[in-house]
Amino acid sequence: QVQLMESGGGSVQAGGSLTLSCVVSGHPSRSADMGWFRQVLGKEREGIAANDRDLGPTYADSVKGRFTISRDNAKNILSLQMNSLKPEDTAMYYCAADRTCVSGWLRSECYPYWGQGTQVTVSS
Repeated sequence: QVQLMESGGGSVQAGGSLTLSCVVSGHPSRSADMGWFRQVLGKEREGIAANDRDLGPTYADSVKGRFTISRDNAKNILSLQMNSLKPEDTAMYYCAADRTCVSGWLRSECYPYWGQGTQVTVSS
């Protein structure tokens, strides 16, 4: 089993920054290929960033150039640095682990393990 716990969410004004963290426990070696997703109530979960241990990161167009995914392997923490935040970034943010897909890293069905989420609210 892999357990994930997100933190770092909060309220910020447009243009501001937040850093989300996801602590991995259980079997960290199975969680090297991870991702960040977000969901607005009533909408589908959106994949926004994913990291592959060999190939590096990939990003959704909606966050490319503003968000950065990174992993501290020594501490088993996945981070998401979010800059230039916009009101449309308001959502519940989730980390996910142990990606099973070779391609399509931003699809939620590729990840069997999920955290509980942390809320990000961006005001205009």
